[in-house]
Amino acid sequence: MNEYGPDLFKGTAVYYSEYRPQYPSSLIRFLIHKFSLNGEGRLLDLGCGTGQLALRFSDWFEEIIGVDTEREMLAEANRLSKNYRVDNVGWIQGRAEELLNDWGSFRLTILAKAFHWMDRASILEILYHSLDDNGGLAIIDTFNVEQEPLSWQLKVNEVVKRWLGNERIAGDSTYTHPKERHEDVVARSSFEDVERMDLPSYSITWTVDSILGNLYSTSYASKRLFGDHLERFEADMKSSLLEIEPSGKFTEELSVSVITAFKHKCLRRPYKDDKRLSEKYKT
Repeated sequence: MNEYGPDLFKGTAVYYSEYRPQYPSSLIRFLIHKFSLNGEGRLLDLGCGTGQLALRFSDWFEEIIGVDTEREMLAEANRLSKNYRVDNVGWIQGRAEELLNDWGSFRLTILAKAFHWMDRASILEILYHSLDDNGGLAIIDTFNVEQEPLSWQLKVNEVVKRWLGNERIAGDSTYTHPKERHEDVVARSSFEDVERMDLPSYSITWTVDSILGNLYSTSYASKRLFGDHLERFEADMKSSLLEIEPSGKFTEELSVSVITAFKHKCLRRPYKDDKRLSEKYKT
């Protein structure tokens, strides 16, 4: 596993909470149904970032714990939870390996666009032993390796590489996406009833400013990486994108994938909202 250092997301938290796409309501409904959530028990959001997803479950658990290694992310999460007047959530800085003896047990653990940063096999064993007997796990992502990037996305990548180089920066190192699929790693773990569901896609409209803001929320294109070249980078990005689409409006179809698993096998009703894909990896 790569060690990316303490500054992986330094300076990104404000952009993260403002410009990262929100997850659709269909995801919330799916998880409520899948895990029979009823307002009882505790939720763990591991790699919670600024906490927007965890906060949407405030009515469905007695207590929510969000954990992240980035102090700035948790400060923003705390600000948001106060703004939304959510009082059953707590934010903890640290790594799962350091906290497992103190954080208690959970009805559900979610990892949203965070699993790829972790030592996946080790984290799964920690989470397995941190779950209630009727507990489960949900790994959420919008990354689709089979989806071809749009022309404007290719242009964004081209401009970023022009200013930051071809390797994707990740803290003190460079990032390489794991070769083995998340669902295959989970299927080898102690978890049971491992399934993957792709929820219906939804459309997002971007502007040049929101594209830049989203870039600044990432580890590979945060503002600090551009140094004194930031203004020239922004001018380059704006002119390059407006050359493709003079209106300055760019659309994208996003689909959310959810890998679910349970500590123990249980009888569950099939999810009715979407039957397009439900692939089972372990019986």
